[in-house]
Amino acid sequence: MPLNFGNDVDGSSRILLNEPRGSTAQVLLFGGQVISWKNERREELLFMSSKAQYLPPKIIRGGIPVCFPQFGNFGGLERHGFARNRFWALDDDPSPLPAANKQSSVDLILKSTEDDLKIWPHSFELRVRISISLGKLTVIPRVRNIDSKPFSFMFALRNYLHVSDISEVRVEGLETLDYLDNLKGKERFTEQADAITFDGEIDRVYLNTPTKIAVIDHERKRTIELRKEGMPNAVVWNPWDKKAKSIADMGDEDYMTMLCVDSGAIEPQVLLKPGEEWKGRQELSIVSSSYCSGQLDPRKVLYGD
Repeated sequence: MPLNFGNDVDGSSRILLNEPRGSTAQVLLFGGQVISWKNERREELLFMSSKAQYLPPKIIRGGIPVCFPQFGNFGGLERHGFARNRFWALDDDPSPLPAANKQSSVDLILKSTEDDLKIWPHSFELRVRISISLGKLTVIPRVRNIDSKPFSFMFALRNYLHVSDISEVRVEGLETLDYLDNLKGKERFTEQADAITFDGEIDRVYLNTPTKIAVIDHERKRTIELRKEGMPNAVVWNPWDKKAKSIADMGDEDYMTMLCVDSGAIEPQVLLKPGEEWKGRQELSIVSSSYCSGQLDPRKVLYGD
C-alpha cells in the first residue's frame, strides 16, 4: 500500500498507516516513534500524555518510543539513549525481511552521525519495520554493526498502553521470575505474586521472560497480548501519583490510564561483531475477554493461540 504523509507543527513528517477494516497507526519520522494505534472502532490503544510535547528535540511521552543504544539509566548515556530524539529516514532497502503482505507498513532507518559517534563511538544502522493488521501492531527492529570493532548495546520498545483504570489492571506471565527493581537501586528480587497488580509506583526490569505476556484490562473486558522475540526482558512501569506530578510533560492524573509494559534486550546487553545483525520482533494484539471476578483462565490468555 502507498504511504500517506501528514505534517507536524514543526514541518516534519508523520506517516499514516491504514488497515482495510479501519484500524490505523501514526508514526513520526522524529524518533521513529509510533504515536497512535486505533482499532477498527477508532478506539485509541496507546497512551499519550496530556502534556506531550511535539517540538523536537523534546521527547514525546507516549506511544512507543525506541530506546537505543541504552535503556533508562543502565549506562552512561542520556536516559533511554539518543535514537528517540533523532530524525529517522524512510528505508529504501528493507530486505531481507519478507514483504508485509496485506498489511500497511513502513520501514525506517537511523544511521550513526558524526555527532552520535562523539558520544557513542560505534557505527551502526538501526532499522525498524512498523506494520498494522486487524487487531495487531507489529514492530520489527534490526541493528547492524557497520564498524570495524564489536560493540554492545541495549534496546527496548517502551510500550505506553492506554488502560481504563490502572488499579483494575493485572499483568500475567511474569510470575516467579527474577527482576531488577529500579526503585531499589536495581536490586534483584523474585516475583512472588500470581499476577502483577497496581497500588503504587512500580519500575522493574524482568529477566528471562516468556515470549507472551498478557495485560488484562478488567473494565474494558479486553486483554492486550504482547508477543516478543529476541528481547528477553520485560519492563513494567507506572509512576503513580507522586512521581507523575514531578514529571513536567505528564499530567497529574495521567498515571491512572497508562501502563508501560516494554520489550527489551537490556540485561544482558547484545554483543555484535563487525558485519553482524541483531533482530527482534514485537506484536501487540487486542483480544476480547470475558474477565469478571476471576473467570478468565490465564493459561488460555498466555499460551492459547
